Amino acid sequence: MSTADRKARDKENLKALILQGAKKLFLEKGIEQTTIRNIADEIDYSVGTVYVYFKDKNAILHDIHTIGFQELGGSFTELFTIEDPMDRLRKMGIFYMKFAIENSEMYDLMFNVKAPMEFIEHSEKEEWNEGVGTFNALKNTVAQCMEKGHFKGHSLEPLSFMIWGVVHGMCCLEIRQRTKGVKFSKPETILMDGYHEFLKIIEKL
Repeated sequence: MSTADRKARDKENLKALILQGAKKLFLEKGIEQTTIRNIADEIDYSVGTVYVYFKDKNAILHDIHTIGFQELGGSFTELFTIEDPMDRLRKMGIFYMKFAIENSEMYDLMFNVKAPMEFIEHSEKEEWNEGVGTFNALKNTVAQCMEKGHFKGHSLEPLSFMIWGVVHGMCCLEIRQRTKGVKFSKPETILMDGYHEFLKIIEKL
C-alpha cells in the first residue's frame, strides 16, 4: 500500500470514527445536547480535528441521517424478493413502522429535524437523494400494483405520497406519544390497528 493510499484510508477511518461518536451521543443525549465539543471529547480528538472533516454540526447530522437511510434501506432488502406487489406494499409499511419505532431518534433526524435539509440547502446538492431513493422504492411498488390492476383511476405520484404521508403521520404520533394522550381503548396496539384499517381502505381502490 502506497503512502497516499494509507493516508486516504486513515482519513476515511477517522471520519467514520467521528460519525460513530456523534451517532452515539445523538442517540443517547439528543440533537440539542450533541455538540462539536462533546463529539471531540467522545472520540478523544481535538475540536479542530472534527472541523477538518465537517464544517459544522449540520454536516455531521446530515451524514448520520444518511446512515439512517442506509439502515432503513437494508431493512427493506428482503421485501424485494416478494413477487406480489400488493403483498410487498403491505409489508413495506410494517417494516417502515418497525424501523421508526425501534429507531425513534434516528427517524426524527431522517424525517422531522431541519438540520440535514439545511445542510443540503447550503451545499451544492440539488435534491434530497436519501428521501428520493426511499420514496422511489415505494412509488415503484405502487406502480407495479397499478400494472396488476390495482388503484384504477388514481395517479401514481400523489397516491404514493398519500400512502407515505399516512404511515409517516401515524409513526410520528406514536413516537411523540400523542397516541397515549388521546385515551385510546388500546393505545398499545393503536398504531398497528390503524395501519390495518388503512390497508382495508387502499385494498378496495
